[in-house]
Amino acid sequence: MRYENILIEPLSELHGVSVLTLNRPGLLNAMNTRMFEEILDCARRISHDDSVRCMILTGAGRSFCAGADLKERQGMDDATWRRQHHTIEEAFLALKEIPQATIAAVEGHAYAGGMELALMCDFIIASTTARFALAEVKRGIMPGGGGIQNLVRSAGMRRAKQYLFTGDPFDAARAEALGVVNEVTPEGGALARCVEIARAILDAAPMSVRYAKLAASRGGEVDFHTGYALDIAAYNVLVQSEDRNEGINAFNEKRKPVWKNR
Repeated sequence: MRYENILIEPLSELHGVSVLTLNRPGLLNAMNTRMFEEILDCARRISHDDSVRCMILTGAGRSFCAGADLKERQGMDDATWRRQHHTIEEAFLALKEIPQATIAAVEGHAYAGGMELALMCDFIIASTTARFALAEVKRGIMPGGGGIQNLVRSAGMRRAKQYLFTGDPFDAARAEALGVVNEVTPEGGALARCVEIARAILDAAPMSVRYAKLAASRGGEVDFHTGYALDIAAYNVLVQSEDRNEGINAFNEKRKPVWKNR
């Protein structure tokens, strides 16, 4: 399907990986209503596409995403604002709920809703050019795209509050120290590093990755014993899979496994 404000393309050199690109580079990929609608549609489609094993989210041009398009919001009445935000909530949660692995490749600004969008991915790889901020308090609102919950969970309560209360930006090195990003690459290297990681993910059994993501994401939100029960429930599903037998056979036969996703 063709979109106006995003691109979704399979990675030609690596079957099973799709790249979702925010594509309004002249506006630093600021998200308008149509882009939110397209992200929602794209996330739903990917979730049901078994040919996709990993999705990389990135931005066109010199910025990942500067946040919501405030020019579009100028003069927007309360009812229209709420309708738009309902679409944002659906889109961001749909991205978070994609069962396949998702990685954000961040170059340049990831501000406000742009940072929140990146935080909805499983993890973030950033280059030295990346700068992050949840600056909504400087605009009379607060983060409404999951940024508060995700920042608290990645950086810790006290450190998250500092940036939530001030709206101050921080660079890639600070983001790595906070646990917001996994790795920092040289300028222009974030996407390439994501592809390397995606290649390693594709070597793993697809059902195993999906269930590990489910157990980690949901288990991280509950107490240990409840989370561990979820681990074991998922583990027991995998024990009965064809791919479990294939994995053991491939190891013993010293060959690469051929996964069937069943």
